[in-house]
Amino acid sequence: MNILKSEDSVAHLVADWRRERPDFDATPIAILARLLRLSAQLSQLSRGWLESEGLSWEAFSLIVTLRRQGSPYELRPTDILRESLLTSGAVTNRIDRVEALGLVERIPDSADRRAITVRLTPEGLQKANAAITVHVAHLAQLLSPVGEDALGQLDALLSCTLAAIEHAGTGNR
Repeated sequence: MNILKSEDSVAHLVADWRRERPDFDATPIAILARLLRLSAQLSQLSRGWLESEGLSWEAFSLIVTLRRQGSPYELRPTDILRESLLTSGAVTNRIDRVEALGLVERIPDSADRRAITVRLTPEGLQKANAAITVHVAHLAQLLSPVGEDALGQLDALLSCTLAAIEHAGTGNR
């Protein structure tokens, strides 16, 4: 079976809408439904391979966000919020939990004595490097049937779509 020519789990509901409401274009529903299903599936799968590394998604997101910054692998909590895939209410709790694992430490901010900076520990750096390697390998394997050219096009389309929605969400029309 050619996976790229098979129907996905959303095709039937799009067909239903096209049958029941031919007066509107069901494409936006199809896109949203597929993005939601993809997000749920990828989140569930990634949790599994990250758990095998001893990490939750939240811990992973925090340590790879710091790793991505380059040496000395540190950010203020407000910058972590902006740079990571974490939600605002979760940042302090995530830092607490990841600090308890010995993967990050809080240090006084050199530019502002009232603030702190969160820095990867040497163990955190090692864990971040191992975890991102596993994460990327699994994602690449999952996405390989789509092909490099199509993935490049998909990435560009998703980027354009996200930028348009983010721009619309700020009221800048």
